[in-house]
Amino acid sequence: MSIELTAPDGARVVMSLDGGHVLSWKPAGAPEQLYLSPRSEFVPGKAIRGGVPVCFPQFAESGPLPKHGFARTLPWQLVSQQQGKDDALAVMQLRDSEETRRLWPHAFELELSVRVGGRSLDIELACENLGDTPLQFTAALHTYLRVADLDAVSVEGLSGLRYFDSIKQAEALQRMDLLLTGEKGVLDLDRIYFGVKERPLLVAEDRRQVVVRHQGFEDAVIWNPGPERCARLADMPPEGWSEMLCVEAACIGRPIQLQAGESWVGRQSLALP
Repeated sequence: MSIELTAPDGARVVMSLDGGHVLSWKPAGAPEQLYLSPRSEFVPGKAIRGGVPVCFPQFAESGPLPKHGFARTLPWQLVSQQQGKDDALAVMQLRDSEETRRLWPHAFELELSVRVGGRSLDIELACENLGDTPLQFTAALHTYLRVADLDAVSVEGLSGLRYFDSIKQAEALQRMDLLLTGEKGVLDLDRIYFGVKERPLLVAEDRRQVVVRHQGFEDAVIWNPGPERCARLADMPPEGWSEMLCVEAACIGRPIQLQAGESWVGRQSLALP
């Protein structure tokens, strides 16, 4: 089931209750900002390729659970939807079930709040430990930004940060802004940048810019499959890699730990300057 949020100024978001997934974001007076694969099947229980998937309670394959956890493949509940004076807001919720407890033996409540208005989009993920034992998790908002010319894209704000290169399985230091030149080995990107915290990132493409800000998320993931890996993805067209760049708010380096009754909140804010 899809939900459409429209702010008074025309800014618009489309979400799916399957996976608690943001599918589309069109700021006021601007075109689509997110990439959604035309080959996504939209089948219950199957992850959607593109938009903003929720990775929880495990990022990627760094643990015993299915890749990126189970939140992105389960049905969520719509808690509220409203239009305010300057924006529109929807809140979705996912709670533990017999299915999740078979994979991950914890009682929890996830809440995803999506607010759109003007030229900005705020996505907030909150987790509460409803059980009587501690739990820990890793998480990410796996945001696929749409681009027109990947060769013209740069990501500013990463300079000086340590990162883990998942392709080379090695750590390195980012010494300057990240420039996507279209060269093999640069495009085949899968990097976890540690300690980004609230440092703003600027994704620039010619005259277009998107400012990405995080709160509560300590890390950031930059991902593009490149042409060879993209060709092996059944739910993406062969040229899809050239139309997107993932810039993800994440908590990976230091998993979130919650005692019984404790909560955590993380936010990713996207804005056109």
